[in-house]
Amino acid sequence: MIVHLIDGTYELFRHFYAVPQARDKNGVEVAAVRGVIGSLRGMLNSRVATHMGVATDHVIESFRNDLWPGYKTGEGIDPNLFSQFPLLEEALGAFGVTVWPMVEYEADDALAAAAVKAAADPRVTQVRICTPDKDLSQCVSGTRIVQEDRLRRTTRDEPGVIAKFGVPPASIPDYLALVGDSSDGYPGLPGWGAKSAAAVLAKFGHIENIPADWRSWGVNCARPGALSIALEKDRELALLFRNLATLRTDVPVFDSVDQLEWHGPTPAFQAFKARLDSAPIS
Repeated sequence: MIVHLIDGTYELFRHFYAVPQARDKNGVEVAAVRGVIGSLRGMLNSRVATHMGVATDHVIESFRNDLWPGYKTGEGIDPNLFSQFPLLEEALGAFGVTVWPMVEYEADDALAAAAVKAAADPRVTQVRICTPDKDLSQCVSGTRIVQEDRLRRTTRDEPGVIAKFGVPPASIPDYLALVGDSSDGYPGLPGWGAKSAAAVLAKFGHIENIPADWRSWGVNCARPGALSIALEKDRELALLFRNLATLRTDVPVFDSVDQLEWHGPTPAFQAFKARLDSAPIS
């Protein structure tokens, strides 16, 4: 079987900015939820997917906000989008899809945990993490756990991660720590960019393995002196950023992949579908 793991938060954002607005009879914006459900329904009804789990950010803040004050929050999110977060979870449950609403952790953590657990089942032939989020590249393993960008219709396996970032999946948290991740709210180290981080990590793998005199190891990158000074000055900060970038795989998700098999919508879905379908496009 192939297990499809969906980043519900990403899908909600994607549809919110891609489809016209639509409000139900109570004036509640529902277009993005309608778009996500329609997209997943297409996958399930066509049997492209048979086993599916969806992770959502029930709240935007997580334990990472306690580790770094600049970490992303819900500030600035359009209220018409924010209001659809709980609505999506309700719709997914009614549709009969397993959903993991994250509070202490993030949706990405649930996807990582589910990928590792599903891949451990010998009946699973492949796990497809459906999101282009670079954080999830750390979960890719050979061709068994892959990333699928459904919008661009591309799939990234382990060689694809190396081709994209210059480092293997295990080094992705180190890579993000050095270059930063503006979408998550941490800046990386001064002067470190994608090419320099890839060159150094391709040689040493992880931040703690980079020696103070790494310039003598023949690593080919620009301004090695400035980069070395920045790393030695802020190595502890880099390790903190890596901790932020490292996805947790011990989040409770499911006991057996059998729980992810879709058996069709629940009886509650018809009323929910009527609510979504009756919302006129504005």
